[in-house]
Amino acid sequence: MASSGTGLFSADPIVSQNFFLEIDGQVVSALISVSGLDVEVGVGKVTQIGADGKKQQVKFLGQTVEVPDLQLTRVAPGDVTNDPLWKWFKAVRDGGLSGSRDTNRKNGSVVLYDAGAKEVARFNFFNGWPSKISTDQLSVDGSDAIKETVSLVIERLERVK
Repeated sequence: MASSGTGLFSADPIVSQNFFLEIDGQVVSALISVSGLDVEVGVGKVTQIGADGKKQQVKFLGQTVEVPDLQLTRVAPGDVTNDPLWKWFKAVRDGGLSGSRDTNRKNGSVVLYDAGAKEVARFNFFNGWPSKISTDQLSVDGSDAIKETVSLVIERLERVK
């Protein structure tokens, strides 16, 4: 049963028209699509014999689940020398990730906005770094904008809104 949004249930689903990537509080890119926003708790299982002699399975809080990489798709920038994501990727590739906490590891957010530019959801990630930038297949047949997919390795993800 839905209510007016003041109780346990909201009548309106989240509808997001725009996605943005923020790094250290600054918007660095508009996004076309995002995958890997998975928040999960591990489940452990054990089978035991109950008092009546029948097998039963008991589930309990398990080990921490590995956080998947984020896959961010966006329109490829025209000038990679001034693009924050390409600069970050180049710093990682050229300088590596020396030490356990290097300046190349950053915190950020994937932020979802509705058509009225109101923030409707936010996923914060921690200690992330770009591991790969893939450009779409190129063809002389098309006139669509060239897209690229950025693989962002992260250590932790949480939905905060």
